[in-house]
Amino acid sequence: MNTPIAQKVQAPDIAAQVAYAMRIMGVAPIPRNYELFYEAYIGSSPKLTREVAALGNRATQEELDQIGRQFFGHHHRAEAIDGAHSKLSSQLEGLLQLLRQEQTSLESYNQLLDETYSRIANKNNTSAEIIRGAINVLSTATGDTISQGKEMVETVTQRSREMDVVRRELDEYKRIANTDSLTQLSNRRAFDDRLAAIYDNAMLHNVTALVLADIDHFKKINDTYGHPVGDKILASVGSIIRASVRKDVFIARTGGEEFAMIVEGNNQEEVMTIAERIRTTLEHTPFKNSKTGVNYGPITISLGLCMASEADGPAELYSKADIALYCAKNGGRNRTMPFEDGMKKDFSKSWLIYRK
Repeated sequence: MNTPIAQKVQAPDIAAQVAYAMRIMGVAPIPRNYELFYEAYIGSSPKLTREVAALGNRATQEELDQIGRQFFGHHHRAEAIDGAHSKLSSQLEGLLQLLRQEQTSLESYNQLLDETYSRIANKNNTSAEIIRGAINVLSTATGDTISQGKEMVETVTQRSREMDVVRRELDEYKRIANTDSLTQLSNRRAFDDRLAAIYDNAMLHNVTALVLADIDHFKKINDTYGHPVGDKILASVGSIIRASVRKDVFIARTGGEEFAMIVEGNNQEEVMTIAERIRTTLEHTPFKNSKTGVNYGPITISLGLCMASEADGPAELYSKADIALYCAKNGGRNRTMPFEDGMKKDFSKSWLIYRK
């Protein structure tokens, strides 16, 4: 059966084609569905493409999630995160209950102290009765309170340990959910959040840049050597990019053979230097099969960048960086282009499609 994925309608932009396919198939525009269709469309796994195409024109969410679990280990981390949130909430509620009990205990202690004071203040009681009654009341109240206090400390300590374990578990789930399994860089989900956060601080716009990078002729690499080789090259490119920049530079694989970097604390000239260092390092890195001697190279990338100060928001910033990338590709590839007014592209990807 012909489906939008199988037909691969010719359009100037992959993101638009994926969105179109999802829309006419009635697929909910949520991140995990987009990732599934994107990877199926670009052909990262022929088996995945066949599985999605076999769903026909009206795939259910259950069917899509089943394929997602099969091909993407991180696909349903959101469920694990929700579970960890629930456990953390439960632990917190238990701790609050203990504190309420302690408050009740202290209120009872105060009542006993009031009673003791009343006996001491009663002029009809003898001194011996006053002292004896006060000692009995205070001994009982203080003993109970100390015992309950020790138990409370031990219980609160135990609950705190349990909450810390759940917190670490939740942090790990979030890390996995935001990590691309192939390159171990951040993924599209993490990139979306980081890109949106750029405009939280207007003071940094002049020294913050978005850099988009795309491996040149990657489809030819996959077609010539196969997807397993393509995957290894993607992982190697990701490692080279990571090793070529400071640790605080945010790097993500945003889909297929495209990477994104958010560089903070540098002006445009400095960002250009960083991008060129990545490009030349990759250009001079040999890509060979150590066993067979097959040379897969040279592997090159094209890069486009835009400063945050040149855009009014994340969507425009993404669009302008993508236009610069397009111009780098159109200008011969293996080069870095900063965005400039006057650059035109008939159809640029919209970052907003990933925010649904």
